[in-house]
This record gives sequence, C-alpha cells and structure tokens, in this order.
Amino acid sequence: MEHSGHGMGLSPFTLGRGLAWSADPFFLVACLLGLGLYGWGVVRLVRRGDKWPVGRTVAFVVGVLLVMLMMCTGLNDYGMVMFSVHMVQHMVISMLAPIVLLLGAPMTLALRALPVAGQGRKGPRELLLMFLHSWYMKIVTHPAFTIPMFIASLYGLYFTPIFDSLMGSTPGHILMMVHFLLVGLFFFWPIMGIDPGPHRPGYLMRMLELFMGMPFHAFFGIALMMASAPMVKTYENPPASLGIDALADQNAAGGIAWAFSEIPSVLVLLALLFQWYGSEQRQAKREDRAADRNGDKELEAYNAYLASLNARSR
Repeated sequence: MEHSGHGMGLSPFTLGRGLAWSADPFFLVACLLGLGLYGWGVVRLVRRGDKWPVGRTVAFVVGVLLVMLMMCTGLNDYGMVMFSVHMVQHMVISMLAPIVLLLGAPMTLALRALPVAGQGRKGPRELLLMFLHSWYMKIVTHPAFTIPMFIASLYGLYFTPIFDSLMGSTPGHILMMVHFLLVGLFFFWPIMGIDPGPHRPGYLMRMLELFMGMPFHAFFGIALMMASAPMVKTYENPPASLGIDALADQNAAGGIAWAFSEIPSVLVLLALLFQWYGSEQRQAKREDRAADRNGDKELEAYNAYLASLNARSR
C-alpha cells in the first residue's frame, strides 16, 4: 500500500517522531473547514450582541484537534503498520472526539447563526432544521440502530475481510475513519448531545443506552488480548525496522480497546449528570415563576374582593 513512512525506521515510542506533522489532506481540509465554519458562527453571534458559551467553543476546538492529532501526524503513519496505534486512532476518533464535538453544540450554533429565510422560502437554516427532524435522522439516532452499528463497527469490521480491504487503499482508509467518527457521533448524540434531535429519551434511558453499548468494547478488547495468533492480516507482518512482535502488538491493541470502554463512559456520565442537574434547576425555576404568577393572581383577586366589599359598605 502506498503511504508515507514517517518514522518507520525509528521506535514508535519516540513521541516526537510519532507526533511529527504528516497531514492526511482529506482530514486536514475537513478539520480546518469545521473550525472555520464554527468560528464564523461564533463571530456572527457576538457581532449581533448574542452570547455563546466559551466552554462550547473550547469543547468543539478540542474535538477537532483530537481528530487532527490522530489523522494529521505521524500517528496516522504508524497506524498503517501497527495495530496498537491504529486502535488508539479508532478509539479517539469514535469515542473521545465525538463526545467533545457534541459538547460544542455545532448544530445549535448553526441554527442561531444562519439567517432566517423569507416567508415561503427555504434557506440553509430551514434545510438544516428539516434534516435534523427528518425520518433519516430518526432512524440513525435511534438506539435500535446506533447500538448495533456501534457493535458492528468492532466485530463486523475487524473479524471479517472488510478491514483488510479498506486498509488496502487510501480512500478505503479515509472512509473507515469517517465511519468511526459518524458512528461515535450518532451513538453519543441522543445520550448527551446538546443539539436538537428527533430521538431524545429521558435521562435514565440515556444512561441505559450508554451502558448497553460500552461492555461490547470491553469484550472486543479481551478477545484481542486472549487471541493466540494475529487476527488481522494487515498487521500480521510489521516492518522489521520497528522491532515489534505482531501478537504482542495485537495484545496491546486489545488492552487499549478494553481501557477505552471505561474513559468515555465516565466522561459521558459526568456530562449527563450535569445536564440532568441543569434541567432540574430550570424546571424548578419555571415552577417557581408559575407559582409566583398564581400567587400574584390570587393576591389580585383578594384585593379585588376587598375592594368590592368596601364599595358595598359605602
């Protein structure tokens, strides 16, 4: 396979070499475009006098930088010949980057920043709103779709010839990485995403969805660690210059997959609890305002009653 070989003659654990700039053009352009559009949205809101939480901007930028770190440095080159490095790429792109990207609420920003089209017309904002509430989105954000897809992205990819076929070409590799990112986004969006979507269950159901998907990552990792022979052809014969054993590298990949089943779970759970608490606070404020309005009405009615009594006595 044609692919740049940055760092192939050095130890993959030489951090400086592993993080050397080695951009995949597709992901570089996509990441810069994403940052540019998000920045445009924030600037548009600020100029209009509206506020946009700094934390959301930071989260989105961190998410994009994580994708760039995985796909635009020497890690991408190592990932072509080392199963363990590829697994780091997979886990970060499918389970870490989506979480922080979703916390950036890019769709909400777009809906607030894009201009409203005239009456009877459909502009970008209206089309985006239609897409978010379309039948397609109802399907791809439903747990009956997201959880099986989340699982199939592991077992159906690595334990079949599909993985080797995709790794055999640059477009195939790009397609696989885009797939990982989309699967992560669609899995986590209904659970802890801020953006509006067609499928948004209660908080307890969201936690259940989270814990239904995570154990399969752990089982996948254990399967790789317990294997007595290399299970993926792409990584059967690593370059001699790396000085690594294919089976040991596969075991390391399994350990990474197993460990990553815990990290995102904790992050998402914290985000969920924070959102749940905020939701309860907002509900309490709404109820207080409603009670205040009812109290005012009762007071007005009582004052009117006293006034009527006073008028009668006169």
